[in-house]
Amino acid sequence: MSGRSYPAASGEQPPRAGFQAHRAALFLTIAVLVVATVFGLFTLDTRGYDPKIGFPKLFKDLWTMVSAPRAKHFGLVEALGQIGVTLALGALTTVIGAVCALAAAPFASANLSPKPLVAVVKTLVAVLRAIPTVIWVLIFAVSAGLGSVAAVVGMSFHSFGYLLKAYSEAFEDIDQSVIEALKASGATWLQVVWRAVIPSSASALVSWTFIRFEINFTNAVAMGAAAGAGGAGYDLFMASGFYYNINEVGYITWLILAVAVGLELGASRLKKSQRVLR
Repeated sequence: MSGRSYPAASGEQPPRAGFQAHRAALFLTIAVLVVATVFGLFTLDTRGYDPKIGFPKLFKDLWTMVSAPRAKHFGLVEALGQIGVTLALGALTTVIGAVCALAAAPFASANLSPKPLVAVVKTLVAVLRAIPTVIWVLIFAVSAGLGSVAAVVGMSFHSFGYLLKAYSEAFEDIDQSVIEALKASGATWLQVVWRAVIPSSASALVSWTFIRFEINFTNAVAMGAAAGAGGAGYDLFMASGFYYNINEVGYITWLILAVAVGLELGASRLKKSQRVLR
């Protein structure tokens, strides 16, 4: 081999330079996060808080929640009914977001739509995703009032943005040769999407949808407390803020934790079944 070195092709960046750029970006990100954290600690309002009193009380309340969960203002049947309301709220917002995202995902996929259209759709979706769920709920609460309507619409908006990104990336991972072959055989754009793209990415679509359902369940708990959407979150808010019953807070928390673990086990089994079917 010749010891002569050849210049890099035009527009290409040497591997070492690329590594240095990524490393600099990583250090810059960490530095910004550290500065923001330190600034937050120093500007945190701690007036009236005594750590010598606060920390022992915190651990005592946590131990009470874990070791002595008891319900005083409702029974097990009523509690399970409220959990069902929370699950229904999470499922409804997931279905709405998934249907809308599935319809719009082809227009956000670079292998299916023109680049200008993809850029516009992805920019709009990034804005939807950047706004937290609770902000969306409060935005719609201005017109609809606090309650389940604002919670459903607000959570559906964020679910749509989340799932649209996930679905479009799943569509872009499909082998381009399959799409080109269908186009060459005379298939229309809609036939390509319906007969090739969606079936080929069905496994990823189901996985992402179930993940979003888990997220929406936890969001539904928070919205029940913050937006008056009902369900287990509202009971948790009443127990902690109105009744101030630590035992009841622990009772509701254990029920929510049990459902969350059940959803996680269901997601694991779903993934295993999909691997078997492949």
